[in-house]
Amino acid sequence: MSINSAMDRLHSNNPESTINNKGFTLIEVMVALAIIAIALASLIKASGSHTHSAGYLKSKTLAHYVAMNEITKLQIEKAWPDLGTTRKSSEMAEREWFWTREVTKTGDESGNIRGLKFTVYLDEDRTQNLIQIQAFIANPNQDTPTGTG
Repeated sequence: MSINSAMDRLHSNNPESTINNKGFTLIEVMVALAIIAIALASLIKASGSHTHSAGYLKSKTLAHYVAMNEITKLQIEKAWPDLGTTRKSSEMAEREWFWTREVTKTGDESGNIRGLKFTVYLDEDRTQNLIQIQAFIANPNQDTPTGTG
């Protein structure tokens, strides 16, 4: 008789050896925890990336509003801006936005249309460009042709 068969017979006769082993081994628990940790780390990274993207898009949207507001002010005031570059700032959403307006001639023969390029920045040094908007403005003092009829 072999030693293994004797041990098997000994354990089969022992009532304590018939206890069902239900549960997980330490290795199984460690593997499960490692998988959960990797999954949670991925979720946290994705969440942080989403938060950063949402903040950046909010800044770009507000910068767009700043530029459009400045263009609208020129139209409402019936202003005819001088050629060249203007550097100013505006406040919106409890934040100061720095912008540059470049006014250029267009190919219009009458000279009554000028090109505007607004660039909005996050910082006063104007190194972090958020948005650029190109627009055109007509001279409000020009004689507008009346329709014949």
